[in-house]
Amino acid sequence: QVHLVESGGGLVQAGGSLRLSCAASGRTFNTYYMSWFRRAPGKEREFVAGVGVATYVADSVKGRFAISRDNAKNTVYLQMNSLKADDTAVYYCAADRRNWGSRSTYAYEYWGQGTQVTVSS
Repeated sequence: QVHLVESGGGLVQAGGSLRLSCAASGRTFNTYYMSWFRRAPGKEREFVAGVGVATYVADSVKGRFAISRDNAKNTVYLQMNSLKADDTAVYYCAADRRNWGSRSTYAYEYWGQGTQVTVSS
């Protein structure tokens, strides 16, 4: 069982930055592929970025967002720069160790409760 807790969301002006954190419980954090998803109002949940050994970032945020992990701290981060109004969403952390590298929401076994990011234009 893995418990995920996101933090770092908030209200920011367009062009600003935020850093989201996701703290995971358990002693096997390094065996999990970790990802960030987001759900904007009226839209489906979508993949944003994932990290195992390597990282992958969705085209929609490439060059602006970066994902990283600190296995010693059981934490994964999402650095978000040059934020746009379209980035407004609830951001979720997800973990799975059966489907490394998946970008599908259906592949992930564990989810955090989400953190709201609002970008004002």
